[in-house]
Amino acid sequence: MVATACNFKSRCDKDMDTLSGYAMCLPNLTRLQTYRFVEHRPILCIEIKPKCGFIPFSSHVSQEIKHKVCRYCMHQHLKVANGKWKRPSKYCPLDLFSGNKQRMHFALKSLLQEAQNNLKIFKNGELIYGCKDDQECVSDWNELARHLKPFFFPSNGLVSGPHCTRTIVKELIHVITMTLLSSTDACRAGDMKTVPVSQGRSYCEASAFNKELVRNGKHKLESSGLPKDCLLYKTLQAQMLDMLDIEGLYPLYTRVEQYLEEFPEERSTLQIDGPYNEAFYEKLLDLSTEDDGTIAFALTKVQQYRIAMTAKDCSIMISLSPCLQDECSEQRPVVLASKSRFTFSVSVLDLDLKPYESIPHQYKLDGKIVNYYLKNVQAKDDPVMSSLFKENEDCTLVLHKV
Repeated sequence: MVATACNFKSRCDKDMDTLSGYAMCLPNLTRLQTYRFVEHRPILCIEIKPKCGFIPFSSHVSQEIKHKVCRYCMHQHLKVANGKWKRPSKYCPLDLFSGNKQRMHFALKSLLQEAQNNLKIFKNGELIYGCKDDQECVSDWNELARHLKPFFFPSNGLVSGPHCTRTIVKELIHVITMTLLSSTDACRAGDMKTVPVSQGRSYCEASAFNKELVRNGKHKLESSGLPKDCLLYKTLQAQMLDMLDIEGLYPLYTRVEQYLEEFPEERSTLQIDGPYNEAFYEKLLDLSTEDDGTIAFALTKVQQYRIAMTAKDCSIMISLSPCLQDECSEQRPVVLASKSRFTFSVSVLDLDLKPYESIPHQYKLDGKIVNYYLKNVQAKDDPVMSSLFKENEDCTLVLHKV
């Protein structure tokens, strides 16, 4: 636990484990990393919690809706019903992870419209947009545009008003998209075998972008695919280590639990609580999904699931600093806007491994999310969506001899 001027007040009452014997000194990721020459310049930082970017492809899924609607879109309705948020967001993770710029722009605009706890914007380390906690949100686009205008239009050439606000937000969305698609080869995570992205559906039926296409008579959602050297692709690969879905994973967790009840001394040997070293990493390379009934198979899938859940809940930090043309070189990544250019860094945080003990909670929560959606949302949406599909179907007139 670190106390700084930038920490939210809601975190000031957190307990510190003074007996752990360890402490971590972490960089302030709202500041630009690695480049000292820009330390004196204003820094803009966007924090995005992208969530899970794929539809489950596991045969263990018991409800067909999970093969059609993503976890995030379903969970939104339960959160609104429980009073966590006032309205559901139009953001769908599959649009952001699609690699299609139009879909990515829509996803980022949706995050800006309803940030919840999935988007925050900092200026010089101070929060200027987004939620400090579950309810206290700063979400005035005009105020955001006032903060952003010096970054994107330093010559002050735009007039004020709604047009100015929309133009500045559009510039921000473009820059975020380009940084998310940029290469991160300088910080490779290792030679993890890749899970084929094509295994799952590339769009979510509940996506507002998808629904708009259907209304306009278009049934095909474009998914350009992510560049394999960008951070979103690597994040998605880690997420897709959840190959069995929680429904297929939970029986394997139960198998491990039963083994530990019989042989509790084996817990450290199985590295349930670490250390997360090279030996732990080697076990993650087995991507087989055929259960041979062993503890080794069950443990491997459980540990892969923990990695996947960590990647599904991580945050991406994009730090931007204005860069003059003569300061930009091939060694420094640069992203261009209409009237300005930025040196940037992209980082990931919240990578502490999800607890082994949280798996039963995830299993129960998954059931609650799906059951609520089926009972309260899909039952209402289905007649509307089916009529939209029927209106857009081609009609063929068949004549029969009389």
